[in-house]
Amino acid sequence: MKIVVSAAGAGSENEVDPRFGRAANFLVFDSARESWTLLENTQAPEAAHGAGIQAAETICRHGAEALITGRVGPKAFAVLSAGGVKVYRGDGRTAKEAVEAFRAGRLAEIKESDPAY
Repeated sequence: MKIVVSAAGAGSENEVDPRFGRAANFLVFDSARESWTLLENTQAPEAAHGAGIQAAETICRHGAEALITGRVGPKAFAVLSAGGVKVYRGDGRTAKEAVEAFRAGRLAEIKESDPAY
């Protein structure tokens, strides 16, 4: 299973970035290999609009089954849902802690987008 975490930095000890579309990086945890891969969110700083949609498309293309983040806007949430990616709230933790909590069933699934985002 591939679990993607929106991250403020480039390593698993960095905190979950609550801004999904504008997160600096995405950390991909592959549970089959027990390994982390860095996926830079290169379009975020330059996108005037649609950063969340572009980020969601990137996540889907990389085969993610779960996303751990803070807030997701309506359009990005629709792309993730269409791609079969479930979204979980993990802000306030490091990426590693968030994945551990997800695997233990302790993260709340986000069932709808954040309309204010």
